[in-house]
Amino acid sequence: MSRKTQTLLAIAVVAGLVGYRMSRPAADADAPSAAKPVAEEAAATAKPLVLGNLQFLPCSLSSSFSKDSMEAQCATFEVPEDRANPAGRKVPLNIAWLAPEKEGELQADPLFFLAGGPGQSAVDSFQQMEPAFKELRKHRNVILVDQRGTGKSNLLACDASPDAATTPESYGAEAAKCAAELSKKADLRFYTTTDAVADLDAVREAIGAAQINLYGVSYGTRVAQQYAMRHPQHTRSIVLDSPVPNSLQLGNIFARNLDDALALQFAQCSKVASCKDKLGDPRAELDALLAKLRAQPVTVTYRDATSGEQREGQVTAETVAGLVRMYAYMPAAAALLPKLIHEAGAGRYENLMALTQMLQSDMKDSMAMGMQLSVVCSEDSDGMAAAGGDEDTVLGNQMAQGMAAMCKVWPKGTAPADFHQPLATQVPALVLAGEFDPVTPPRYGEQIVTHLPNSRLFVLRGQGHAVLGAGCMPKLFAQFVEKADAKPLDGACLDKLNYVPPFTSFNGWEP
Repeated sequence: MSRKTQTLLAIAVVAGLVGYRMSRPAADADAPSAAKPVAEEAAATAKPLVLGNLQFLPCSLSSSFSKDSMEAQCATFEVPEDRANPAGRKVPLNIAWLAPEKEGELQADPLFFLAGGPGQSAVDSFQQMEPAFKELRKHRNVILVDQRGTGKSNLLACDASPDAATTPESYGAEAAKCAAELSKKADLRFYTTTDAVADLDAVREAIGAAQINLYGVSYGTRVAQQYAMRHPQHTRSIVLDSPVPNSLQLGNIFARNLDDALALQFAQCSKVASCKDKLGDPRAELDALLAKLRAQPVTVTYRDATSGEQREGQVTAETVAGLVRMYAYMPAAAALLPKLIHEAGAGRYENLMALTQMLQSDMKDSMAMGMQLSVVCSEDSDGMAAAGGDEDTVLGNQMAQGMAAMCKVWPKGTAPADFHQPLATQVPALVLAGEFDPVTPPRYGEQIVTHLPNSRLFVLRGQGHAVLGAGCMPKLFAQFVEKADAKPLDGACLDKLNYVPPFTSFNGWEP
Protein backbone atom coordinates (compact mmCIF):
# COMPACT_ATOMS: atom_id res chain seq x y z
CA MET A 1 0.00 0.00 0.00
CA SER A 2 1.44 3.38 -0.99
CA ARG A 3 2.27 6.10 1.50
CA LYS A 4 -0.46 8.23 -0.09
CA THR A 5 -3.06 5.52 0.45
CA GLN A 6 -1.89 5.03 4.04
CA THR A 7 -2.24 8.72 4.78
CA LEU A 8 -5.64 9.05 3.12
CA LEU A 9 -6.81 6.11 5.20
CA ALA A 10 -5.47 7.79 8.32
CA ILE A 11 -7.30 10.99 7.40
CA ALA A 12 -10.53 9.07 6.91
CA VAL A 13 -10.14 7.44 10.30
CA VAL A 14 -9.27 10.70 12.01
CA ALA A 15 -12.06 12.68 10.37
CA GLY A 16 -14.60 9.93 10.89
CA LEU A 17 -15.73 8.64 14.25
CA VAL A 18 -15.29 5.04 13.30
CA GLY A 19 -16.40 2.40 15.80
CA TYR A 20 -13.31 0.26 15.27
CA ARG A 21 -14.63 -2.97 16.72
CA MET A 22 -17.29 -2.95 14.07
CA SER A 23 -15.11 -1.73 11.21
CA ARG A 24 -15.42 -4.03 8.24
CA PRO A 25 -15.12 -3.55 4.48
CA ALA A 26 -18.16 -1.99 2.89
CA ALA A 27 -19.83 -3.94 0.11
CA ASP A 28 -19.12 -2.56 -3.34
CA ALA A 29 -21.94 -2.57 -5.83
CA ASP A 30 -20.06 -5.08 -7.97
CA ALA A 31 -18.61 -7.10 -5.08
CA PRO A 32 -20.19 -9.91 -3.07
CA SER A 33 -22.66 -8.39 -0.67
CA ALA A 34 -22.71 -8.86 3.06
CA ALA A 35 -26.41 -9.56 2.70
CA LYS A 36 -26.74 -12.57 0.41
CA PRO A 37 -29.79 -14.62 -0.52
CA VAL A 38 -29.91 -17.85 1.45
CA ALA A 39 -30.15 -19.53 -1.95
CA GLU A 40 -31.13 -18.02 -5.26
CA GLU A 41 -33.85 -20.58 -5.88
CA ALA A 42 -35.16 -20.32 -2.34
CA ALA A 43 -35.21 -16.53 -2.49
CA ALA A 44 -37.01 -16.65 -5.83
CA THR A 45 -39.72 -18.95 -4.51
CA ALA A 46 -39.95 -17.73 -0.92
CA LYS A 47 -43.09 -15.94 0.12
CA PRO A 48 -42.19 -12.40 1.15
CA LEU A 49 -42.62 -11.43 4.78
CA VAL A 50 -44.39 -8.13 5.25
CA LEU A 51 -43.48 -5.51 7.81
CA GLY A 52 -45.75 -2.52 7.47
CA ASN A 53 -45.74 -1.70 3.77
CA LEU A 54 -42.39 -3.35 2.98
CA GLN A 55 -41.88 -6.84 1.63
CA PHE A 56 -38.79 -8.72 2.79
CA LEU A 57 -37.09 -11.86 1.44
CA PRO A 58 -34.74 -14.25 3.27
CA CYS A 59 -31.08 -13.29 3.23
CA SER A 60 -27.91 -14.14 5.10
CA LEU A 61 -25.63 -11.57 6.73
CA SER A 62 -21.95 -12.45 6.81
CA SER A 63 -18.85 -10.91 8.33
CA SER A 64 -15.14 -11.30 7.65
CA PHE A 65 -14.65 -11.67 11.41
CA SER A 66 -16.97 -14.66 11.72
CA LYS A 67 -17.26 -18.00 9.98
CA ASP A 68 -20.96 -18.04 10.76
CA SER A 69 -23.69 -16.15 8.97
CA MET A 70 -26.83 -14.61 10.39
CA GLU A 71 -30.25 -15.26 8.94
CA ALA A 72 -32.28 -12.14 8.23
CA GLN A 73 -34.94 -10.67 6.00
CA CYS A 74 -33.82 -8.08 3.44
CA ALA A 75 -35.55 -5.42 1.38
CA THR A 76 -34.82 -2.40 -0.77
CA PHE A 77 -36.72 0.81 -0.18
CA GLU A 78 -36.37 3.72 -2.61
CA VAL A 79 -36.27 7.31 -1.40
CA PRO A 80 -35.72 10.53 -3.38
CA GLU A 81 -32.09 11.59 -3.52
CA ASP A 82 -33.26 15.21 -3.40
CA ARG A 83 -36.51 15.53 -1.47
CA ALA A 84 -37.15 18.89 -3.11
CA ASN A 85 -37.28 16.99 -6.41
CA PRO A 86 -39.21 13.79 -5.62
CA ALA A 87 -39.51 12.87 -9.31
CA GLY A 88 -35.72 12.85 -9.71
CA ARG A 89 -33.11 10.20 -8.97
CA LYS A 90 -33.89 7.63 -6.29
CA VAL A 91 -31.58 6.08 -3.69
CA PRO A 92 -32.24 2.37 -3.03
CA LEU A 93 -31.84 1.92 0.72
CA ASN A 94 -30.59 -1.53 1.71
CA ILE A 95 -32.50 -2.76 4.77
CA ALA A 96 -32.13 -5.89 6.90
CA TRP A 97 -34.74 -6.98 9.44
CA LEU A 98 -33.70 -9.20 12.34
CA ALA A 99 -36.77 -10.67 13.99
CA PRO A 100 -36.73 -12.46 17.38
CA GLU A 101 -35.67 -16.08 16.98
CA LYS A 102 -38.58 -17.38 19.03
CA GLU A 103 -42.23 -16.62 18.76
CA GLY A 104 -43.37 -14.68 21.77
CA GLU A 105 -44.35 -11.29 23.04
CA LEU A 106 -43.06 -8.88 20.40
CA GLN A 107 -42.71 -5.24 21.36
CA ALA A 108 -44.15 -2.77 18.85
CA ASP A 109 -41.16 -0.42 18.85
CA PRO A 110 -38.13 -1.81 16.98
CA LEU A 111 -34.53 -0.78 17.51
CA PHE A 112 -32.57 0.82 14.68
CA PHE A 113 -28.82 0.19 14.63
CA LEU A 114 -26.78 3.21 13.43
CA ALA A 115 -23.22 2.48 12.32
CA GLY A 116 -20.11 4.59 12.80
CA GLY A 117 -17.89 6.34 10.34
CA PRO A 118 -19.28 8.33 8.70
CA GLY A 119 -19.08 5.77 5.96
CA GLN A 120 -19.73 2.37 7.52
CA SER A 121 -22.47 0.00 6.44
CA ALA A 122 -24.93 -0.94 9.18
CA VAL A 123 -25.74 -4.24 7.45
CA ASP A 124 -22.07 -5.19 7.09
CA SER A 125 -20.96 -4.19 10.57
CA PHE A 126 -23.77 -5.42 12.81
CA GLN A 127 -22.77 -9.07 13.09
CA GLN A 128 -19.72 -8.32 15.21
CA MET A 129 -21.93 -6.48 17.71
CA GLU A 130 -24.78 -9.01 17.65
CA PRO A 131 -23.78 -10.78 20.91
CA ALA A 132 -24.46 -7.52 22.77
CA PHE A 133 -27.98 -7.49 21.29
CA LYS A 134 -28.99 -11.08 22.13
CA GLU A 135 -31.05 -10.20 25.19
CA LEU A 136 -32.72 -7.25 23.49
CA ARG A 137 -33.58 -9.32 20.42
CA LYS A 138 -35.70 -11.77 22.41
CA HIS A 139 -38.72 -9.46 22.21
CA ARG A 140 -37.82 -6.73 19.75
CA ASN A 141 -37.12 -6.37 16.03
CA VAL A 142 -33.77 -4.89 15.04
CA ILE A 143 -33.64 -2.87 11.81
CA LEU A 144 -30.41 -2.24 9.90
CA VAL A 145 -30.43 0.48 7.26
CA ASP A 146 -27.36 1.14 5.15
CA GLN A 147 -27.13 4.91 5.30
CA ARG A 148 -27.27 6.49 1.83
CA GLY A 149 -23.79 6.37 0.31
CA THR A 150 -22.73 3.24 2.25
CA GLY A 151 -22.99 -0.50 1.72
CA LYS A 152 -25.61 -1.24 -0.94
CA SER A 153 -27.36 2.13 -0.63
CA ASN A 154 -25.61 3.72 -3.63
CA LEU A 155 -22.08 3.26 -2.27
CA LEU A 156 -19.87 6.33 -2.63
CA ALA A 157 -16.31 5.03 -2.51
CA CYS A 158 -13.12 6.00 -4.33
CA ASP A 159 -9.70 4.39 -4.59
CA ALA A 160 -6.68 6.53 -3.80
CA SER A 161 -4.09 7.08 -6.51
CA PRO A 162 -0.75 5.37 -5.88
CA ASP A 163 1.40 8.52 -6.09
CA ALA A 164 3.46 9.33 -3.01
CA ALA A 165 2.57 13.00 -2.53
CA THR A 166 1.03 13.83 0.85
CA THR A 167 0.54 17.59 0.53
CA PRO A 168 -2.77 19.44 1.00
CA GLU A 169 -2.70 20.23 -2.72
CA SER A 170 -2.46 16.54 -3.53
CA TYR A 171 -5.34 15.72 -1.20
CA GLY A 172 -7.45 18.39 -2.88
CA ALA A 173 -6.68 16.96 -6.31
CA GLU A 174 -7.56 13.47 -5.07
CA ALA A 175 -10.90 14.69 -3.71
CA ALA A 176 -11.71 16.57 -6.93
CA LYS A 177 -11.05 13.41 -8.95
CA CYS A 178 -13.22 11.35 -6.60
CA ALA A 179 -16.05 13.90 -6.72
CA ALA A 180 -16.00 13.97 -10.51
CA GLU A 181 -16.25 10.19 -10.69
CA LEU A 182 -19.00 9.82 -8.09
CA SER A 183 -21.03 12.70 -9.50
CA LYS A 184 -21.87 10.43 -12.41
CA LYS A 185 -24.19 8.48 -10.12
CA ALA A 186 -24.98 10.84 -7.24
CA ASP A 187 -25.53 14.46 -6.36
CA LEU A 188 -23.01 14.58 -3.54
CA ARG A 189 -24.78 17.47 -1.81
CA PHE A 190 -27.57 15.12 -0.69
CA TYR A 191 -25.63 12.52 1.32
CA THR A 192 -25.56 14.29 4.66
CA THR A 193 -26.72 13.37 8.15
CA THR A 194 -29.87 15.44 7.63
CA ASP A 195 -30.72 13.45 4.50
CA ALA A 196 -30.06 10.20 6.37
CA VAL A 197 -32.37 11.25 9.21
CA ALA A 198 -35.17 11.87 6.71
CA ASP A 199 -34.50 8.41 5.25
CA LEU A 200 -34.73 6.78 8.68
CA ASP A 201 -38.09 8.38 9.35
CA ALA A 202 -39.33 7.28 5.95
CA VAL A 203 -38.30 3.70 6.80
CA ARG A 204 -39.97 3.99 10.22
CA GLU A 205 -43.20 5.04 8.56
CA ALA A 206 -42.94 2.35 5.89
CA ILE A 207 -42.61 -0.47 8.44
CA GLY A 208 -45.54 0.92 10.43
CA ALA A 209 -43.74 1.78 13.68
CA ALA A 210 -45.21 4.67 15.66
CA GLN A 211 -42.00 4.93 17.71
CA ILE A 212 -38.49 3.53 17.43
CA ASN A 213 -35.47 3.05 19.66
CA LEU A 214 -32.07 4.10 18.34
CA TYR A 215 -28.64 2.68 19.12
CA GLY A 216 -25.80 4.70 17.61
CA VAL A 217 -22.08 4.14 17.95
CA SER A 218 -19.49 6.85 17.29
CA TYR A 219 -20.70 8.86 14.27
CA GLY A 220 -23.99 6.97 14.59
CA THR A 221 -24.59 8.94 17.80
CA ARG A 222 -24.77 12.12 15.71
CA VAL A 223 -27.46 10.51 13.56
CA ALA A 224 -29.37 9.39 16.67
CA GLN A 225 -29.24 12.85 18.23
CA GLN A 226 -30.31 14.54 15.02
CA TYR A 227 -33.22 12.10 14.64
CA ALA A 228 -34.36 12.70 18.23
CA MET A 229 -34.11 16.46 17.62
CA ARG A 230 -36.20 16.35 14.42
CA HIS A 231 -38.64 13.58 15.38
CA PRO A 232 -39.03 13.48 19.19
CA GLN A 233 -42.59 12.17 18.93
CA HIS A 234 -41.32 9.07 17.11
CA THR A 235 -38.28 8.50 19.35
CA ARG A 236 -38.93 6.18 22.29
CA SER A 237 -35.32 6.01 23.50
CA ILE A 238 -31.73 6.55 22.37
CA VAL A 239 -28.51 4.78 23.28
CA LEU A 240 -25.35 6.77 22.53
CA ASP A 241 -22.21 4.64 22.58
CA SER A 242 -18.95 6.66 22.43
CA PRO A 243 -20.86 9.83 21.51
CA VAL A 244 -19.95 13.06 19.79
CA PRO A 245 -21.99 16.07 20.97
CA ASN A 246 -24.20 17.83 18.46
CA SER A 247 -22.37 21.04 19.30
CA LEU A 248 -18.98 19.64 18.27
CA GLN A 249 -17.51 20.24 14.83
CA LEU A 250 -15.24 17.47 13.62
CA GLY A 251 -12.18 19.58 13.01
CA ASN A 252 -8.77 18.90 14.47
CA ILE A 253 -10.03 17.65 17.82
CA PHE A 254 -8.56 14.19 17.47
CA ALA A 255 -4.88 14.97 17.87
CA ARG A 256 -5.32 16.24 21.41
CA ASN A 257 -7.85 13.55 22.32
CA LEU A 258 -5.41 10.83 21.26
CA ASP A 259 -2.54 12.31 23.25
CA ASP A 260 -4.75 12.55 26.34
CA ALA A 261 -5.82 8.89 25.97
CA LEU A 262 -2.24 7.73 25.42
CA ALA A 263 -1.20 9.48 28.62
CA LEU A 264 -3.78 7.42 30.53
CA GLN A 265 -2.91 4.18 28.75
CA PHE A 266 0.87 4.59 29.02
CA ALA A 267 0.46 5.37 32.72
CA GLN A 268 -0.51 1.72 33.15
CA CYS A 269 3.07 0.79 32.19
CA SER A 270 4.54 3.29 34.64
CA LYS A 271 2.49 1.71 37.45
CA VAL A 272 3.92 -1.77 36.78
CA ALA A 273 7.54 -2.09 37.88
CA SER A 274 8.42 -4.80 35.35
CA CYS A 275 7.00 -2.74 32.47
CA LYS A 276 8.75 0.43 33.57
CA ASP A 277 12.07 -1.35 34.05
CA LYS A 278 11.98 -3.24 30.75
CA LEU A 279 10.27 -0.72 28.46
CA GLY A 280 11.04 2.66 30.01
CA ASP A 281 8.79 5.67 29.36
CA PRO A 282 6.50 4.75 26.43
CA ARG A 283 5.68 8.35 25.52
CA ALA A 284 9.30 9.47 25.51
CA GLU A 285 10.24 6.47 23.39
CA LEU A 286 7.34 7.15 21.01
CA ASP A 287 8.38 10.78 20.55
CA ALA A 288 11.96 9.72 19.84
CA LEU A 289 10.79 7.10 17.34
CA LEU A 290 8.55 9.56 15.48
CA ALA A 291 11.34 12.14 15.28
CA LYS A 292 13.74 9.51 13.94
CA LEU A 293 11.32 8.35 11.25
CA ARG A 294 10.37 11.86 10.20
CA ALA A 295 14.03 12.48 9.54
CA GLN A 296 14.61 9.16 7.80
CA PRO A 297 11.98 6.46 7.06
CA VAL A 298 13.22 2.89 7.34
CA THR A 299 12.87 0.04 4.84
CA VAL A 300 12.18 -3.23 6.60
CA THR A 301 11.65 -6.88 5.66
CA TYR A 302 8.74 -8.47 7.51
CA ARG A 303 6.49 -11.51 7.37
CA ASP A 304 3.02 -10.87 5.96
CA ALA A 305 0.53 -11.86 8.66
CA THR A 306 -1.99 -13.16 6.12
CA SER A 307 0.13 -15.05 3.61
CA GLY A 308 3.20 -15.80 5.72
CA GLU A 309 5.40 -14.54 2.88
CA GLN A 310 8.39 -12.27 3.36
CA ARG A 311 7.70 -8.74 2.17
CA GLU A 312 9.47 -5.41 2.15
CA GLY A 313 7.94 -2.12 3.20
CA GLN A 314 8.77 1.33 4.47
CA VAL A 315 8.12 2.40 8.05
CA THR A 316 7.34 6.11 8.30
CA ALA A 317 6.21 8.37 11.11
CA GLU A 318 2.71 8.15 9.58
CA THR A 319 2.91 4.36 9.79
CA VAL A 320 3.61 4.48 13.52
CA ALA A 321 1.06 7.22 14.25
CA GLY A 322 -1.67 5.32 12.42
CA LEU A 323 -0.98 2.08 14.27
CA VAL A 324 -0.79 3.83 17.64
CA ARG A 325 -4.11 5.56 17.06
CA MET A 326 -6.01 2.49 15.95
CA TYR A 327 -4.57 0.31 18.72
CA ALA A 328 -5.58 2.99 21.21
CA TYR A 329 -9.23 2.25 20.35
CA MET A 330 -8.95 -1.11 22.12
CA PRO A 331 -7.18 -1.40 25.50
CA ALA A 332 -6.39 -5.07 24.82
CA ALA A 333 -4.40 -3.95 21.77
CA ALA A 334 -3.08 -0.78 23.39
CA ALA A 335 -1.45 -2.96 26.06
CA LEU A 336 0.98 -4.09 23.36
CA LEU A 337 2.00 -0.57 22.29
CA PRO A 338 4.81 0.02 24.83
CA LYS A 339 6.48 -3.22 23.71
CA LEU A 340 6.06 -2.46 20.00
CA ILE A 341 7.40 1.08 20.44
CA HIS A 342 10.38 -0.13 22.50
CA GLU A 343 11.28 -2.79 19.91
CA ALA A 344 11.05 -0.28 17.04
CA GLY A 345 13.15 2.21 18.96
CA ALA A 346 15.85 -0.45 19.18
CA GLY A 347 15.74 -0.89 15.41
CA ARG A 348 13.51 -3.98 15.38
CA TYR A 349 10.61 -2.89 13.19
CA GLU A 350 9.39 -6.24 11.87
CA ASN A 351 6.46 -6.82 14.25
CA LEU A 352 5.29 -3.22 14.01
CA MET A 353 5.30 -3.36 10.22
CA ALA A 354 3.52 -6.71 10.05
CA LEU A 355 0.76 -5.52 12.39
CA THR A 356 0.43 -2.25 10.50
CA GLN A 357 -0.05 -3.98 7.18
CA MET A 358 -2.58 -6.39 8.66
CA LEU A 359 -4.55 -3.49 10.12
CA GLN A 360 -4.44 -1.52 6.88
CA SER A 361 -5.63 -4.55 4.94
CA ASP A 362 -8.67 -4.84 7.22
CA MET A 363 -9.39 -1.11 7.23
CA LYS A 364 -8.72 0.07 3.70
CA ASP A 365 -12.26 -0.57 2.39
CA SER A 366 -14.18 -0.06 5.62
CA MET A 367 -15.10 3.60 5.00
CA ALA A 368 -17.08 4.94 2.06
CA MET A 369 -14.80 7.92 1.50
CA GLY A 370 -17.17 9.82 -0.77
CA MET A 371 -20.07 9.56 1.66
CA GLN A 372 -17.75 10.57 4.51
CA LEU A 373 -16.66 13.71 2.68
CA SER A 374 -20.28 14.61 1.88
CA VAL A 375 -21.09 14.45 5.58
CA VAL A 376 -18.00 16.05 7.07
CA CYS A 377 -17.54 18.77 4.46
CA SER A 378 -21.21 19.81 4.66
CA GLU A 379 -21.40 19.78 8.45
CA ASP A 380 -17.92 20.40 9.86
CA SER A 381 -15.69 22.16 7.34
CA ASP A 382 -15.64 25.38 9.37
CA GLY A 383 -13.76 23.57 12.12
CA MET A 384 -11.07 22.09 9.90
CA ALA A 385 -8.02 24.20 10.61
CA ALA A 386 -4.63 23.65 12.16
CA ALA A 387 -4.83 23.83 15.93
CA GLY A 388 -2.17 25.76 17.77
CA GLY A 389 -0.16 23.56 20.11
CA ASP A 390 -0.91 20.35 18.21
CA GLU A 391 2.29 20.34 16.18
CA ASP A 392 4.01 18.14 18.74
CA THR A 393 1.19 15.64 19.13
CA VAL A 394 1.32 12.15 17.63
CA LEU A 395 -1.05 13.12 14.84
CA GLY A 396 -0.05 16.75 14.41
CA ASN A 397 -1.96 19.05 12.05
CA GLN A 398 -1.36 17.28 8.75
CA MET A 399 -4.68 15.46 8.75
CA ALA A 400 -6.78 18.53 9.53
CA GLN A 401 -4.98 20.39 6.75
CA GLY A 402 -5.58 17.51 4.35
CA MET A 403 -9.28 17.35 5.19
CA ALA A 404 -9.61 21.12 4.77
CA ALA A 405 -8.06 20.83 1.30
CA MET A 406 -10.46 18.04 0.32
CA CYS A 407 -13.50 19.89 1.63
CA LYS A 408 -12.50 22.98 -0.32
CA VAL A 409 -13.29 21.16 -3.59
CA TRP A 410 -16.06 18.81 -2.42
CA PRO A 411 -19.72 19.60 -3.25
CA LYS A 412 -21.47 20.63 -0.05
CA GLY A 413 -25.01 20.26 1.16
CA THR A 414 -26.73 22.45 3.70
CA ALA A 415 -27.44 21.75 7.35
CA PRO A 416 -30.32 23.18 9.39
CA ALA A 417 -29.48 26.38 11.27
CA ASP A 418 -29.76 24.57 14.61
CA PHE A 419 -27.74 21.52 13.49
CA HIS A 420 -24.96 22.15 16.03
CA GLN A 421 -27.26 23.01 18.91
CA PRO A 422 -27.10 20.56 21.84
CA LEU A 423 -29.83 17.95 21.88
CA ALA A 424 -32.28 19.04 24.58
CA THR A 425 -35.20 16.63 24.89
CA GLN A 426 -37.25 14.57 27.33
CA VAL A 427 -36.46 11.42 25.31
CA PRO A 428 -34.87 8.80 27.60
CA ALA A 429 -31.17 8.39 26.85
CA LEU A 430 -28.43 5.96 27.89
CA VAL A 431 -24.95 7.37 27.25
CA LEU A 432 -21.83 5.19 27.29
CA ALA A 433 -18.18 6.23 27.28
CA GLY A 434 -14.84 4.48 27.62
CA GLU A 435 -12.35 5.86 30.13
CA PHE A 436 -9.49 5.52 27.60
CA ASP A 437 -11.41 6.47 24.45
CA PRO A 438 -8.96 8.23 22.09
CA VAL A 439 -11.70 9.69 19.88
CA THR A 440 -14.76 10.57 21.96
CA PRO A 441 -13.55 10.98 25.56
CA PRO A 442 -15.91 10.80 28.55
CA ARG A 443 -16.19 14.58 28.74
CA TYR A 444 -18.25 14.44 25.53
CA GLY A 445 -20.79 12.23 27.27
CA GLU A 446 -20.80 14.60 30.24
CA GLN A 447 -21.62 17.50 27.92
CA ILE A 448 -24.48 15.60 26.31
CA VAL A 449 -26.28 14.51 29.49
CA THR A 450 -26.38 18.05 30.90
CA HIS A 451 -29.13 18.79 28.37
CA LEU A 452 -31.03 15.50 28.75
CA PRO A 453 -33.05 15.31 31.99
CA ASN A 454 -34.01 11.67 31.40
CA SER A 455 -30.49 10.44 30.73
CA ARG A 456 -27.69 8.61 32.48
CA LEU A 457 -23.99 8.34 31.69
CA PHE A 458 -21.85 5.27 32.34
CA VAL A 459 -18.07 5.67 32.01
CA LEU A 460 -16.59 2.19 31.65
CA ARG A 461 -13.30 1.72 33.45
CA GLY A 462 -10.29 0.93 31.30
CA GLN A 463 -12.37 0.76 28.10
CA GLY A 464 -11.75 2.44 24.75
CA HIS A 465 -14.07 3.22 21.83
CA ALA A 466 -17.38 1.38 21.26
CA VAL A 467 -18.08 -0.17 24.65
CA LEU A 468 -21.53 -1.79 24.43
CA GLY A 469 -20.06 -5.29 24.53
CA ALA A 470 -17.95 -4.76 27.67
CA GLY A 471 -18.78 -6.68 30.84
CA CYS A 472 -22.42 -6.52 31.88
CA MET A 473 -23.21 -3.59 29.59
CA PRO A 474 -25.34 -5.73 27.21
CA LYS A 475 -27.61 -6.64 30.12
CA LEU A 476 -27.98 -3.01 31.20
CA PHE A 477 -28.59 -2.02 27.59
CA ALA A 478 -31.46 -4.50 27.25
CA GLN A 479 -32.96 -3.39 30.56
CA PHE A 480 -32.85 0.24 29.49
CA VAL A 481 -34.55 -0.34 26.15
CA GLU A 482 -37.18 -2.53 27.82
CA LYS A 483 -38.21 0.17 30.32
CA ALA A 484 -37.02 3.30 28.47
CA ASP A 485 -35.65 4.51 31.79
CA ALA A 486 -31.97 4.67 32.73
CA LYS A 487 -32.42 5.90 36.30
CA PRO A 488 -33.08 2.51 38.00
CA LEU A 489 -30.23 0.68 36.24
CA ASP A 490 -27.83 -0.94 38.70
CA GLY A 491 -24.38 -0.29 37.26
CA ALA A 492 -22.50 -1.94 40.12
CA CYS A 493 -21.72 -4.89 37.86
CA LEU A 494 -19.51 -2.59 35.77
CA ASP A 495 -17.14 -2.30 38.73
CA LYS A 496 -15.86 -5.74 37.78
CA LEU A 497 -14.21 -4.32 34.65
CA ASN A 498 -10.43 -4.37 35.07
CA TYR A 499 -7.53 -2.66 33.37
CA VAL A 500 -5.56 -4.69 30.84
CA PRO A 501 -1.98 -5.05 32.13
CA PRO A 502 0.71 -3.82 29.72
CA PHE A 503 2.58 -6.47 27.74
CA THR A 504 6.25 -6.73 28.68
CA SER A 505 6.84 -9.32 25.95
CA PHE A 506 5.01 -10.60 22.89
CA ASN A 507 3.80 -13.46 25.07
CA GLY A 508 1.74 -11.12 27.25
CA TRP A 509 2.06 -9.47 30.63
CA GLU A 510 3.89 -10.73 33.69
CA PRO A 511 1.77 -12.29 36.43
